[in-house]
Amino acid sequence: MQHVRIAKYRVQSGTLAEISDAAQDGMLKVFKEQPGFVSYGVADSGDGTVLSISHWETHDEAENAAVAAREWVAANIADRIRLLENNTGDYLFLS
Repeated sequence: MQHVRIAKYRVQSGTLAEISDAAQDGMLKVFKEQPGFVSYGVADSGDGTVLSISHWETHDEAENAAVAAREWVAANIADRIRLLENNTGDYLFLS
């Protein structure tokens, strides 16, 4: 079973492309260094918000990813995005 972290951010300045590039260049590297990392992506959820979606081997690793993400955002792009929601969960079904 895989586990997921989904965070929703409001873009406060810059473009979605700039936020995506920053995540790909920085957050992805941070996540890849974390134990249990499986995959990561960013999605445009409309209305000036983005979803950060990462998959992990265990629930605890997904929870730890939230801490790593919070630290990276604070140090790198806190002036451009604001966290609206952070959720971690265990898949009931994944195909």
